[in-house]
Amino acid sequence: MPLQIHAYSTLRMPIAPDFPCRSLHQEHRLDAHLPPSLQELMNRVMEGGNREMTQSLYAVMRHIERVHHHYRFEIAEAELQQISKWAWESNSILVYPDRSVRDPAGHRLVDTETGLPDEHAKIPFPVDARERKLVSEQTLRNRLIDTPESLPPVISELEVEFRDADEVAWRCLALFMVAVRAESLSAGKPIPIGKLREKSPMAFEALTPNEIEFLNTDHPDQQSVVNFLWRYEALFTLQWALGMHAHMPFPDEICDVPKVAELQIAQPNRLQVAEAELRQGSSHASRELLDAVDMNYRMLWAARNAKVHDQTPPSGIDGGVISERQHALNWIIQFENADWDDVDIPS
Repeated sequence: MPLQIHAYSTLRMPIAPDFPCRSLHQEHRLDAHLPPSLQELMNRVMEGGNREMTQSLYAVMRHIERVHHHYRFEIAEAELQQISKWAWESNSILVYPDRSVRDPAGHRLVDTETGLPDEHAKIPFPVDARERKLVSEQTLRNRLIDTPESLPPVISELEVEFRDADEVAWRCLALFMVAVRAESLSAGKPIPIGKLREKSPMAFEALTPNEIEFLNTDHPDQQSVVNFLWRYEALFTLQWALGMHAHMPFPDEICDVPKVAELQIAQPNRLQVAEAELRQGSSHASRELLDAVDMNYRMLWAARNAKVHDQTPPSGIDGGVISERQHALNWIIQFENADWDDVDIPS
């Protein structure tokens, strides 16, 4: 009797099964039925929230979040091994008839009873993502920054969907507005909101709910002022992503705020949005962006680890700079499909 197998691929472009199978059915993430079924799978993996999150379960959940294509097919049990090569190539995890979640080789990633993985089970990652991780680790080791090998690769060129350049440019307008307001409050010389709106009305069209609340508060608390003042670092990162800075410097000091402001003021808002071009316009530029995501992600772990253990951050890295960069980068790669206010920066 044939077995019905579900395969969940994270690649943007579909790769059709190259082995004998029957009743092949395929869904894309934009199809109405797929998001609810992915949510159901995540609930099942976590046993409706009753399982304690582990490193292996977290990795499976991250994979499911990145799924672009779902395949359902029937195959003879004797031919199961033929799936493996295609599953690695398509970066798919598999769900067997017993509802266990498997890696491409058929090892259990999530046992239906215990939720635990087999000893040899491996979450699949595209080759470029795995290679990027190794390069980042070696580069950081050369700077005397050690990070655990267990930190997974970040999203691959074959998986990622970057935000559009004009959306990034709009976000720059909003970040500059709240950072300037925060800077003026910090200096004890608050710039009136009306004057800011007069200078950049387009920026007010791009504000998030949290940013609107901050600007509408006459006397925000000190922590809010500090938080929004830090947005200059996120703004610098988005400017870099738009090609406005040649390099992303090592994060051992804050960005050149006057230069960031100068670049933001230099172009009229409409021109900045209309002419925005993201680094992902070429394969080389896309790799630059993802290289930055991966490297910064590992440095974020190192900075947080030093803070937890009350140690001096290795090589003088600045956790605040790194956090703001990661917020911006995770937003660009649409990590967890989150809006700006809801972007997470796990490490």
